[in-house]
Amino acid sequence: MDLRNIAIIAHVDHGKTTLVDELLKQSGSFRSNQAVAERAMDSNDLERERGITILAKCTSVEYEGARINIVDTPGHADFGGEVERILSMVDGVVLLVDAAEGPMPQTKFVTSKALALGLKPIVVLNKVDKSDAEPDRALDEVFDLFASLGASDEQLDFPVLYASGRSGWADAELDGPRDSLIPLFKLVMDHVLPPEQIAHVDEPFRMLATTLGSDPFIGRILTGRVETGTIKTGASVKALSVDGSEIERFRVTKILAFRGLGQQPIDEAQAGDIIALAGMSKATVADTLCDPAVSEALEAQPIDPPTITVTFGINTSPLAGRDGKKVQSRVIRDRLMREAESNVAIKIGDTPGGEAFEVAGRGELQMGVLIETMRREGFELSISRPRVLFREEDGNRLEPIEEVTIDVDEEYSGVVVEKMAQRKGDIVEMRSAGAGKTRIIAHAPARGLIGYHGEFLTDTRGTGVMNRVFHDWGSYRGAIQGRRAGVLIAMAQGDSVPFALFNLEDRGKLFISSGEQVYEGMIIGEHSRGNDLDVNPLKGKKLSNVRASGKDEAVVLTTPIRMSLEQAIAYIDDDELVEVTPNHIRLRKRYLDPNERKREARSAASA
Repeated sequence: MDLRNIAIIAHVDHGKTTLVDELLKQSGSFRSNQAVAERAMDSNDLERERGITILAKCTSVEYEGARINIVDTPGHADFGGEVERILSMVDGVVLLVDAAEGPMPQTKFVTSKALALGLKPIVVLNKVDKSDAEPDRALDEVFDLFASLGASDEQLDFPVLYASGRSGWADAELDGPRDSLIPLFKLVMDHVLPPEQIAHVDEPFRMLATTLGSDPFIGRILTGRVETGTIKTGASVKALSVDGSEIERFRVTKILAFRGLGQQPIDEAQAGDIIALAGMSKATVADTLCDPAVSEALEAQPIDPPTITVTFGINTSPLAGRDGKKVQSRVIRDRLMREAESNVAIKIGDTPGGEAFEVAGRGELQMGVLIETMRREGFELSISRPRVLFREEDGNRLEPIEEVTIDVDEEYSGVVVEKMAQRKGDIVEMRSAGAGKTRIIAHAPARGLIGYHGEFLTDTRGTGVMNRVFHDWGSYRGAIQGRRAGVLIAMAQGDSVPFALFNLEDRGKLFISSGEQVYEGMIIGEHSRGNDLDVNPLKGKKLSNVRASGKDEAVVLTTPIRMSLEQAIAYIDDDELVEVTPNHIRLRKRYLDPNERKREARSAASA
């Protein structure tokens, strides 16, 4: 059967998953009466809730007797480890660009990876039926992007389609018939070459593992493209690490091929096929699975290093163990090690006490997704503020610099530029983006952007859009001022009382409502001044023998501020933690006892 392997790459929310859904429908992968969820490829609960793709997924469609294997990739740079590996097992890419927004930071990130591998993209200008679409401008910007990334003449001579993934059509002409995605199917067959590996079908079997999964019935599963030879169910295979040392030998218990939304067992796979193998117990991502006669490992794509680190510790608050079932450090460590095995962009390290673990990754979103996944699995955790990882080079201290692309209404551009300057960011470009919008591109240190997103939304009244992507390592830019406000800290344990909270509203914004459990050292609000303040949220109204109608008992409290997980992690200071349980997100001081806090503050000041 004629074969093509392609990946769909794009900035987050430019319509990759929706387009793949339509390709599946129009290729006959679903029955006409089959109930299919919107964005069927986003099968994970968190992906559905957030409307983003977190894990790369494979599928395949048939078109006129040919099989097209399609990989839907994440658009966020935080999940870039997935993108880099996936691109090494395809022969072509479909680059999706929103016709209104044009190329965005993550477009640049994934395109640079694809061009570096020598892939020749097909450009699809999506959402051209939107009222603010400017396909001609977007196309010019794509060409400029390719040129700035050092694309070859062949790569610059890319084919273009105009499309609407949601409406299910694509066409080579902007004013074409707009009736189906057949022009995209045809272009993939004509422009993307069949896998080179097909020519190596007579050589010994070799395959590079690119993603790791598991199945409750068949165990560990590794997905990749067969580079050479053929593989049959029951064959003996060995796994080699990147340096060529043998990890294990095993018998292939199942070969799974991707068909529509499911995986189908097959008896044999050949060079060029994208398949999943089961039967191994130790082999993991970036290992080579091969015939026992092979001694050299395949070259694995290097992964960009982590840029931030977060400390995951056991929950030590007085309310620990009331929500979750998984609270021991041993259980937390095992879970993190499993995550690091399947997610090569994450690195796990132990801390001296052994009750906390340093988790290094690409960004706050990646960490937030991991923590949210763990709390849903029943874990209780204490999470520290993210810290940036520094590098030493020739005696100079380097820090990660991010490229920030901001689209705001013109009236808010001044405050955004001011905030960028406070966070040591350099404005690289500032131009009108039409319809009263301004696009600002800045290079800012990653540590200055931690916690900025919430402030940015407040400054722009929720209308601004900010995207970040790792740019480069740059020289250390000096101290950056952190959170300006202090916090309100509970000084007793119990249930909060409406009367006490009503009297505390003058002191700042509250994070809790009445009747909520609090404990000594828990952060219950933001102080209106710069210092921390110990308060008593349990203090009830003193009873007297004077009878009253009771009107003064019915206090009306202001709605408290409820932070999401990412907001809470970004909000806390270095001496604070986020207590994460399956049902609650609480902020607390690292040291709950006020005397201990003072001692630690004095020793930190003297150091």
